[in-house]
Amino acid sequence: MSLQNAFLGSLVADAVAMPVHWYYNRQSLDQDYGDFSGYCRPKNSHPDSILWRSKYTPKSPKADILGSQAKYWGKRGIHYHQFLEEGDNTLNLQLAAELYRTTILNGTFDPESWLKRYVEVMLTPGWHKDTYAEEYHRSFFTNYASGKPLLSCGIPDYHIGGLSQIPALLASMEALDQNEPSAQLEAVLSLIRLTHDHEYTLRAATDLTRIYHRLVHGESIRHTLTTLPLPGVSVRLLQKWENMDDREVVGETLSTACYLPESFVAALHFAWKYHDDFSMAVIANAKAGGDNCHRGVVLGSIVAMQTGIPDVWLRKLRMMEKLRCDIQVLPDHKVLKRVI
Repeated sequence: MSLQNAFLGSLVADAVAMPVHWYYNRQSLDQDYGDFSGYCRPKNSHPDSILWRSKYTPKSPKADILGSQAKYWGKRGIHYHQFLEEGDNTLNLQLAAELYRTTILNGTFDPESWLKRYVEVMLTPGWHKDTYAEEYHRSFFTNYASGKPLLSCGIPDYHIGGLSQIPALLASMEALDQNEPSAQLEAVLSLIRLTHDHEYTLRAATDLTRIYHRLVHGESIRHTLTTLPLPGVSVRLLQKWENMDDREVVGETLSTACYLPESFVAALHFAWKYHDDFSMAVIANAKAGGDNCHRGVVLGSIVAMQTGIPDVWLRKLRMMEKLRCDIQVLPDHKVLKRVI
């Protein structure tokens, strides 16, 4: 199955989870959104929001990544994604889409070129409407404003959000016919080191890429997870959890929080259990709460590679209109095929 499916699956799963992102009280999640089965618009207020205790003071204009959203920080009840629409993607996945386009139009993934584009869009007022920017963004731009070289501005971060751009990168490489597995893995690890240079994130990134490399050749999800050695992942437990309520698995047995490696295992639970039903996978993940957007990147990308994605999700995904890369002629006269 195509890595294009992996990327689109990651976007859909993020958009489904966006309204209920970082709900840790599942009773509140149910009260606010009910038994939803599609994209929803976020509602203010968010009962579990911790923006009231979050602060970010840019050292200079070179670090001002919040712009007009800054006034909402420090206030109670603010939804992290309050201005996004039904079917919209969170900031990290908007960046993933930008990485996808940038890599295709450049004809290759170049870490420094990507960071220049990352800085450019993050400092462009109104480029996105998201209120929340994760810690790694704030730390990166604090370092950037302090005069550190671009390639040295990242931090050792081990949130699962660090994996959010991997499907986009690999899909862009596939579109460019750059399909050699070792080259793809090298590019993935180079990407992770730019912002999340931590052993847990690098390990999860490696394992996720290895999973994709099996699936792209037509292996099933369950066969892949059964036969591919993955540190910290027990097939026996995945089989046991399959017969349990999802909120008991993710919320009581495993944490709903964002920290690796446990959040990666939680994502694989949904990928294992709902291996043959993409819609069930992304909905079940969203309803488990916690960092469901970034878990969604992992499980949505994996399941989409096996099942494809029902058209109803793609028709209402707002990012679709921004993804098409028209035919481009590169300096070496190679012609890129149209993708997505």
